[in-house]
Amino acid sequence: MQSSFLFWNAYCTYFCYNKLAMDENALIQDALKGEVDAFNRLVLAYQDLAFNVAYRMLADEDLAADAVQNAFISAYRNLRSYRGGSFKAWVMRMVTNGCYDELRRQKRRPTVPLEPVSRDDGEEMESAEWLASEDPQPEDAFDQAELEHALQHCLENLAPEFRAVVVLVDVQGMDYDEVSQSVHTPLGTVKSRLARARLKLRDCLQKFQELLPPQFRLNGGAR
Repeated sequence: MQSSFLFWNAYCTYFCYNKLAMDENALIQDALKGEVDAFNRLVLAYQDLAFNVAYRMLADEDLAADAVQNAFISAYRNLRSYRGGSFKAWVMRMVTNGCYDELRRQKRRPTVPLEPVSRDDGEEMESAEWLASEDPQPEDAFDQAELEHALQHCLENLAPEFRAVVVLVDVQGMDYDEVSQSVHTPLGTVKSRLARARLKLRDCLQKFQELLPPQFRLNGGAR
């Protein structure tokens, strides 16, 4: 258990970040009075968060941008239905719901394998070789793009409801109460899903140990 705790502390230190606080209530009140600039300031404050969540959920920039645009349009049209609490969580619920809808649509359409197909035998590759750039690099160079690719690969392997909570909590730094509101799920369920998602992510990332900094690696079979 200690190794899992240390691993996750390293993970969060590396990937998570904090957002500046903002007096959203005052801006919301101004927006309700018809001040478009106030709503635009809310959009500017949360658009990066919204896009990052959507991108981690959908793994596609265009689909993520569409989900964010639709979420803010919906927020503007339904602003008078906002009943207080965290505006960020309210908007993130629209973002995650839009992502869930898109993922359901993708299930009804043919999808591309998460791992590319080998040129030789047509089988999906099971190793991390496909993550490496074909350009020559020093053996000891650490490529951030490859690590990000590995992380996204592992996120995509999570069920959407697990992916959402780990992205909101551990990548975007939202608190449990906000996440509970964002995914419209009881707090206890959020914590349970988060714990399971962390274990799955940790195990998946260990398949890419050659890409990970030393603090991310587990020794031997330790859990």
